[in-house]
Amino acid sequence: MLDNLSGFTSIRGQNQPIWFLTTLLQKGTIPHALLFTGIDGIGKRMTAMAFAMACLCKSDRLDENRPSFQSSTISHQYRPCLINCHTCRRVASGMHPDVIRIEPEGTYIRIRQIRSLYATLSLKSYEDGFRVVIISNANQMNTEASNALLKILEEPPDKTIIVLTASAASELLPTIASRCQHIGFNPLNTESIALELIERKGLNPKTAKIVAALANGSMSKAYEMIKTNFISYRKWLLKASGMRQSVGNGIPIWQGLAFAERLSKQKEKINDSLEIIKSWLRDVLIYIYSPDKIINQDMIKEIEQLSHNESTDSLLRKLNIVENAQKVIEANGNPRLTLDMMAMQLTQSDS
Repeated sequence: MLDNLSGFTSIRGQNQPIWFLTTLLQKGTIPHALLFTGIDGIGKRMTAMAFAMACLCKSDRLDENRPSFQSSTISHQYRPCLINCHTCRRVASGMHPDVIRIEPEGTYIRIRQIRSLYATLSLKSYEDGFRVVIISNANQMNTEASNALLKILEEPPDKTIIVLTASAASELLPTIASRCQHIGFNPLNTESIALELIERKGLNPKTAKIVAALANGSMSKAYEMIKTNFISYRKWLLKASGMRQSVGNGIPIWQGLAFAERLSKQKEKINDSLEIIKSWLRDVLIYIYSPDKIINQDMIKEIEQLSHNESTDSLLRKLNIVENAQKVIEANGNPRLTLDMMAMQLTQSDS
């Protein structure tokens, strides 16, 4: 559901995809299937909903900033009117019958959902106009569902636009990806995320900048960090892992193993936690050269002290240890064993 009926205008940092979509609308050359790709939390789903509004908008209001077009496919403004027509309001609220949304049920999108979609598309649209189907996280379709969707794409229904979202085209069947117009979405820049957090969540600029820098381009990840009291967790994580101690004053191995055990039990936090540790090591590493580029600005005094006590070789060694652990876990390695090994290596002397 779109926030405050804001349409395309609320989608930050995606000027190229928005320009491409509005160009398709202006020219009336919208393909039967579109594939939005990019990491989670960068506006793919919001853009799909805004696009659905633009396709179905029935407002006749025109002004100099919103050119119209006439074609055999769609005839109206290239942007949704948002509040001038009942159609846009229903799409934004998730209540329009000709905007069909499919999302994973648990881990997968299942064949039952695609069969139900097929049955719906075999009928006329409710308002005898266009229909927009939005399949979010299409990469989570199981094999049967993928094959069923392929049949729909091979013989696309009239006046139907199917929008798929996925992390990458390579995660879909090649035969599905090849039948879609691809539109890539970029990770959001730190400034865009920070501004959103300040305006929507009321964060102070310093905290917003820290969260934005660690969100890796994802707005949804930034929101989740706020929700889970990230600032307090970060400080605990850096202390428990021994990252806030100088060389020679590091934590004993038993404490490192206790940290590894606790982190391994929070599987959904492991990757983000390792990213936080890497950001800290990076900050200590670059402080002497670029103090203005530090991510953890609220802990800059500690970073400054550590930067004088830690050697570049030691910091690079620790970064390499954490990155290797991250890669092993991402490749489905045993989290507990991997984190134990990481902890033992981090507590070892550099000599």
